[in-house]
Amino acid sequence: MPSIARSARRRPALAAAAVAAALAVTATACGPEDDKADSKADSASSQEASRDVKKDLGLPDDLPKDLPTSLDDLDAWKNGAWKNWDRDKWLKEAREFFNPIIDDLWDPDRMKDADGNDREVDDSDIDDSPSGGSDGTGEDEGVTDPTPEAVKASAVKTPYTKDNLPVGKVFMDTPKGAMVCSGSVLKDPRHPGKSNLVATAGHCVHGGAGKGWYRNVVFVPDYNPTGLSNKQLATASQSQVAPDGIWWAKRARTTKHWIQNGAERGGKGAQQDFAVLQVQPEDKSSASLEEKAGGALQATFTTPQVKSIESIGAVGYPAAPPFDGSRMYRCDDKPGRLTIDPQQPSMYRIGCTMTAGSSGGPWLDSSGTRLLSVTSIGPITADWLAGARLGKEAKAVFDTVSKEG
Repeated sequence: MPSIARSARRRPALAAAAVAAALAVTATACGPEDDKADSKADSASSQEASRDVKKDLGLPDDLPKDLPTSLDDLDAWKNGAWKNWDRDKWLKEAREFFNPIIDDLWDPDRMKDADGNDREVDDSDIDDSPSGGSDGTGEDEGVTDPTPEAVKASAVKTPYTKDNLPVGKVFMDTPKGAMVCSGSVLKDPRHPGKSNLVATAGHCVHGGAGKGWYRNVVFVPDYNPTGLSNKQLATASQSQVAPDGIWWAKRARTTKHWIQNGAERGGKGAQQDFAVLQVQPEDKSSASLEEKAGGALQATFTTPQVKSIESIGAVGYPAAPPFDGSRMYRCDDKPGRLTIDPQQPSMYRIGCTMTAGSSGGPWLDSSGTRLLSVTSIGPITADWLAGARLGKEAKAVFDTVSKEG
């Protein structure tokens, strides 16, 4: 995919956040070495001040170790250094997720031009070895069912604010440029009716094995709710494109399996390709994401067997041809099973013609209210999609982010 070149935005808010973060990191290191009389009190006071500053800015308590601390570094970051990806440093240093809000970075034009973050597989990636019981009946693990017939993706009726689908786009900056996935709002048991959690794919927020977290990750619920064409989006206002706001990922977690095994091509890591974001509004509004989006999905981590599922509905914003990312689509089909790695759980697979950009979009049960999976992979021919069966690892990711909130 071609990378997207963009001019850097200068934003005082970022500088303030970075300076405050740097002060929070270095506060206890300041002062004369021989002034020890009130060292314990000063240390406690500094730590408390650090916590207050980070809380006000929406920063995590444990800041990344590679956070810039010099004024020159902070000034460089403010003036656009966030988009300069040194591949060696990214691979070695981007271990902690850090995502300060940059006001107006994701304007309608930049959103429109983001590329789909896809993961394509071919037949050689699929495990067809016999396993899982007699003809695979009564057992899902290690089984690959016949390739499903393609199901043509259908456009979701506009306006999206009336469709009871709390779905949107996830945007991120990567070494290849600005890219886009899909995501959905999840119910948070610790904040009933006021969730700020988003489900997406692990490859939409983290590069996988040997790599690190992407930057400037945001969620836009009900993107382009009236279904403007791509041409119209070029001159659209933010209120037309993102009427429910732009929500920056405050925290992000994905599975250990994806971080250790995920790959850009093929199916490695796909069986645990799941991530959860905790988001905050760019405009500092007090309403929660769930309130703004008008609803949320109930995550299911019981890995129901394929034979017990009547139908799955995959929803997302496909951005690669013949789609252009402007509209929400969905496919409904009875799932089959797909095995990439026999040592990992089999995946759900359905017929679907959605393309890159639909990654991370929700897979819904027949009621349309429960999340069973998210889109992870599909073939170059774009006639099927597969998603992880959400089990213990996915639940641990969800629980961790919920508790951190």
